Amino acid sequence: MEELLYKIRQCAICEAHLPLGPRPIVTANSKSKIVIIGQAPGTSVHKTGIPWNDPSGRQLRKWLGVSDEVFYDETKFALMPMGFCYPGKGKTGDLPPRKECAPQWHEALLQEMPNIELVILIGLYAQKYYLQQDAKNTLTETVANYKAYLPKYFPIPHPSPNNRFWKGKNPWFEEDVVPELRKIIENLICVR
Repeated sequence: MEELLYKIRQCAICEAHLPLGPRPIVTANSKSKIVIIGQAPGTSVHKTGIPWNDPSGRQLRKWLGVSDEVFYDETKFALMPMGFCYPGKGKTGDLPPRKECAPQWHEALLQEMPNIELVILIGLYAQKYYLQQDAKNTLTETVANYKAYLPKYFPIPHPSPNNRFWKGKNPWFEEDVVPELRKIIENLICVR
């Protein structure tokens, strides 16, 4: 695992497309029980090198019902984005994750984690990649049908503050889905 993580952190396959240069952000351990697959690091995460070290990460930890200490315990959570490096700014937010990362590294990483019991798919990119034809037409439909993907996958929206409009239109997510997610997390890692 350490050798693979070292190779990933040295990766520069899409360097020419990265405005801030390559800085692959990933944490994993052969004992990890839950994998969180997000989109790509933002500028704050790029600067610090700490995954989910931003407002989105704080919201994600609230949804999961875990402390920072538990969240960053690599024997509990592996943090693996679709694109490992900050992709740059687009017209309405960050650009999509680079397409090179997931096919290059995900399978090898997942093979090094035999204890995985749940993969949380955050946002459309992760859901389309992993659920493929089983993903619904929209993120909202996929998240609403989360039970269909259990026990392996749990799709959720991105916890970004920019998604407050979606959260406002879909209060059922925090009322009904988040408590189910917390229950599963608690059972898997014995959060107390």
